[in-house]
Amino acid sequence: MKAADVFTTLDIELKPDPSRTVIRPFSFDYPDGFADNRPARMKQVADRLLALSPAMRKRMRMLLAKPMHERHRNADETFLRRYDEVAASLDLPTTIDSTDRLLLGAYYSQEYAFESAALFNPSIIRVPDADPDDDKLPFLLSLRGIGEGHISSVTFRTGTWDGSDRIEVAPASEHGIPPRIDREHEGWTRLLCNDSDDVSETVLFPVLPSQRSGIEDLRLVNFTDDDGARSVIGTYTAYDGMNARAELLRGVDMRTVEMRALTGRMAAYKGMALFPRRIDGQFVMLGRQDNENIWLLRSDTLENWENGERIMGPKYPWEFVQMGNCGSPIEIDEGWLVFTHGVGLIRGYSIGACLLDKQDPSKVLFRTASPLLFPSAEQRGGYVPNITYSCGALLHGRRILLPYAIGDEYSAFAIGNVDDLLSVMVPA
Repeated sequence: MKAADVFTTLDIELKPDPSRTVIRPFSFDYPDGFADNRPARMKQVADRLLALSPAMRKRMRMLLAKPMHERHRNADETFLRRYDEVAASLDLPTTIDSTDRLLLGAYYSQEYAFESAALFNPSIIRVPDADPDDDKLPFLLSLRGIGEGHISSVTFRTGTWDGSDRIEVAPASEHGIPPRIDREHEGWTRLLCNDSDDVSETVLFPVLPSQRSGIEDLRLVNFTDDDGARSVIGTYTAYDGMNARAELLRGVDMRTVEMRALTGRMAAYKGMALFPRRIDGQFVMLGRQDNENIWLLRSDTLENWENGERIMGPKYPWEFVQMGNCGSPIEIDEGWLVFTHGVGLIRGYSIGACLLDKQDPSKVLFRTASPLLFPSAEQRGGYVPNITYSCGALLHGRRILLPYAIGDEYSAFAIGNVDDLLSVMVPA
């Protein structure tokens, strides 16, 4: 068997949908040099609105209600909450009625099509608390959506897979619901997503300063700690427009999410992925700290990452430029199965794999000499051409479900067998 024959691609594809929108905060002020001796620009909008007649303001609310109620289940609550967020800082009146508060909240909000340009770089895990041996395994899929301004957000889907050559992905809700910042504690920012009726409604768009220009490439893992406690943990790249750094997400229980920055000299880089359990009492991650090789990182804590070592580098033409992981390692009888990406000619991204030693994952036992999935002739276009990429795979028995992105634009799925994959690997 050839490496390119290990996986069977499915007909199902997930493509960006510009009709899916979310309401997010909108702030504005004067440019530098034009704000001196003037009231805040947002405050002046409030003054202009409140100077209108009550009849005009009532009519404005009626005109606003129809399109917003059609597209957003909780539009009024979102606008009122937005008013409350800015009222004190802008010294807005506290005695105005709900119509005026709602209108002002709408002026300080914007509708954002979070996946209008792309829906890609998927990661997949079993649904929390699901039985790994369930014949019809329920899964949670995360996807990176790109909207206006090339800003990345994270959205979700659910589905089931029985290990066969077909899967079922639940249709996405027509609604998008923003999370609410609940509190910050010991470095963690807690987000409430309980306004979502379905996980596909939850949209994690940038809420922290470090994420101003995007939340990118979430890599989820079902983590089991030494005491048996289970949780969902994810690593992602936060981008503020100038700098990228690794951050951590935990507690995806369909209702709450907590986020925080990672610390340590190994944390200011992209593409980190957590192993699904501790090894020798330590947390372990893979990364590409030098933007060329795959690194193994170890830490006594989940938050701080100081130490790492290079374990695997480019060897074959399809990975001469760069290597990295495609999500968290998967534990099988033979060791740790890791899907990798390689960058070759014309910055083309392909997907391969390697096998790490189970007791000492710094030892690479086997690797693929040829890619498993790569941009085909009909898939070389896209938002970013020549890219085939994934942020994680799902194991069911000895079968593998690998969601992957095409051209940084849309997502597809492939299914393969562990034994076939191992058979095409060569000694590292």
